Amino acid sequence: MTSAPPAGSGVVKTAPGPTAPPLPAGGRRDVRRALTRALPVSPAVVLLLLFLAGPIAYCAYIAFTDLQLTGQAESSFIGFDNFRAAFKDDAFLNAVWLTLVFTVLSSLIGQNTLGLTLAVLMQRASKPVRTVTGGIVVAAWVLPEVVAGFLLYAFFRREGTLNAVLDWLHLPSQNWLFTLPILAVSFANVWRGTAFSMLVYSAALNEIPKEITEAAEVDGAGGWRRMWHITLPMIRRSIGTNLMLNTLQTLSVFGLIWVMTRGGPGNRSQTLPLFMYEQAFQKSMIGYGTAVALLLLVVGSLFSLVYMRLLRTEV
Repeated sequence: MTSAPPAGSGVVKTAPGPTAPPLPAGGRRDVRRALTRALPVSPAVVLLLLFLAGPIAYCAYIAFTDLQLTGQAESSFIGFDNFRAAFKDDAFLNAVWLTLVFTVLSSLIGQNTLGLTLAVLMQRASKPVRTVTGGIVVAAWVLPEVVAGFLLYAFFRREGTLNAVLDWLHLPSQNWLFTLPILAVSFANVWRGTAFSMLVYSAALNEIPKEITEAAEVDGAGGWRRMWHITLPMIRRSIGTNLMLNTLQTLSVFGLIWVMTRGGPGNRSQTLPLFMYEQAFQKSMIGYGTAVALLLLVVGSLFSLVYMRLLRTEV
């Protein structure tokens, strides 16, 4: 028979706390199976962290410093000064505006619309026409960006092909790269990048069941009504994916514009990638240029979020 501890002894009996149940054998097997499956991709994950996430993190740090290429012994942390300076810089605001114009004209309107039109027309064309047209369009896409830039420079320059054709037709000509530089580089990007949209939409149109379009045609729906009420809703996800990829690619276009105009005349075709290059490597302000690059990354992320939101919405 046990006796209770005397009063005031300070000894308090507490019930033992709950202990975590042991992991069942099935759970341990699941963990080992997951680790085994992850083992083959672990080298790729390490490489991504080392060569992608690492440089991005370092660039993010540089954006908050006053690092310069030359004439500086050491850099210092300056917080958000680079970002505040950017939004007070008229040249930066001009580059933002021109980037939006260039993206809307050449990607959202040009490549998307022309690519869809070509895909629809090629479905109705004969095989030789499809082969020739597809070959010509894809050839422009596979050309290196610098080569495409030189070709379009030769087309738009004062003594170029376009003005020679206009003179032959007795129409007024002009120096397109001086009077309308942003339109010229937008057209060049449309010419070079339409093939991607055409291939995406061709694949999407081939997935539409022919029974649906044939039934709509029997019911008396014309071509425009079938396009608006059947084709476009059924390829909506392909449209969203194509717009997202085209937009991200267009935001980063550098070589094409650099070869054709170098951002000029003045800064009338200077998009954000060219402005970033000028600040970082021509003016040696690496910190400021990296801050502009981060802002460009934010713009691309906003576009991506909008498109992903649209893709999640069901028809």
